[in-house]
Amino acid sequence: MVSNPLVSIILPAHDEASYIGNCLRALLASDPGPYRAEVVVVANACSDSTAMVAKRFEDTACARGWTLSVIETETPGKLNALNLAEETARGDVLIYLDADVIVSRPLVSRIAEALDTPAPRYASGQPEVRAQSGFTRAYARIWQRLPFIATGVPGFGVFAMNIAGRARWGAWPEIISDDTFARLHFAPDERERVVARYSWPMIEGFWNLVKVRRRQDDGVDEVASYYPHLMENDDVVPPGKIEVLRLGLSDPLGLAAYLAVKLAVRSGLAESKQSWVRGR
Repeated sequence: MVSNPLVSIILPAHDEASYIGNCLRALLASDPGPYRAEVVVVANACSDSTAMVAKRFEDTACARGWTLSVIETETPGKLNALNLAEETARGDVLIYLDADVIVSRPLVSRIAEALDTPAPRYASGQPEVRAQSGFTRAYARIWQRLPFIATGVPGFGVFAMNIAGRARWGAWPEIISDDTFARLHFAPDERERVVARYSWPMIEGFWNLVKVRRRQDDGVDEVASYYPHLMENDDVVPPGKIEVLRLGLSDPLGLAAYLAVKLAVRSGLAESKQSWVRGR
């Protein structure tokens, strides 16, 4: 274990003024346990008040013994934001957090505990999907029960690693899926799913789900193309026919929604390399 370890929470944000306040409020209510903590927000190419909203939490962070810094850049892109944040971050543990995620009180300390080791390690928590529309709720019921989502360490919304793990590559490259790229730098036995939850908003509506699912597939394909050696660490196993049948019998509407999106993606109804859509 590291003596008096520091946890750096890196939070890239592009036009997230409507979400980042709730994200920081929950984060600063966390119980860090024996760990010190700092938050680095990077407001990248924002046209709204994201940076101003984040700066309002500096006093709250200070009162808790944390530090919160806000970096503003006119350069767009999440990967650039991650690189900028890492120039400032000083932590022994690095937690990468999306600005629309709500962490539970124990998540930060349990991730830090899992990564408080000299051996390279990767961690995330237990995701809970937030969905509003009936279609998205139906889709999410099945999606959350897929083996990799239900028991694996996917890392969407929140992923983390220790410094020994981060040393496995240099600057973040310009890729679609940063969480996939990070996760696949670690073998399955180097990843840990901690017993603490976080709330993650799913894209709303059929077409937005199709576009985002296609973009995620593009992200995995991109990693496989540019970094084929990383695919040795891929442990995502599609559900078999029996598993699909079991899901369908327990939730026919959910399975219908899930299969509709999956078939639309396979049919090419969503263009490749889509720009990010919120649909929230």
